[in-house]
Amino acid sequence: MSSTEQQVLAAADALIDAFGRHDSTAYFAAFAPEATFVFHHVDTLLESRNAYRRRWREWERDEGFAVLACESRERAVQQVGGDAAIFTHAVRTTLRTRAGEVRLDERETIVFARRGERWLAIHEHLSPLPAAAGGA
Repeated sequence: MSSTEQQVLAAADALIDAFGRHDSTAYFAAFAPEATFVFHHVDTLLESRNAYRRRWREWERDEGFAVLACESRERAVQQVGGDAAIFTHAVRTTLRTRAGEVRLDERETIVFARRGERWLAIHEHLSPLPAAAGGA
């Protein structure tokens, strides 16, 4: 495994760890301000880190949203030049809302870009696993 792959995996691990602890400060710090987000359960593109942060706060306020745990598996890193990399994985998230606890099995792509000495996420795309979506 190359040094770049190790650095990207470390950045992904920090992001996933913060998400799994519902540490929104550390989680959002893992994204560049101009990062974009595509979520299968959100009807529009979130065009910045602040747009996603606003939606996150709405979920907390309106639904009692909290992340209880996050598990990453089937992980891969694809380097794209020297300053970009694509991280893919299957992700199992346990959430709590006012309706109760739910476990979600999804797959996710996160594009990272090197910013100085750091790797920051610049795009995240979340989709249901085919079995979870009712497909094959």
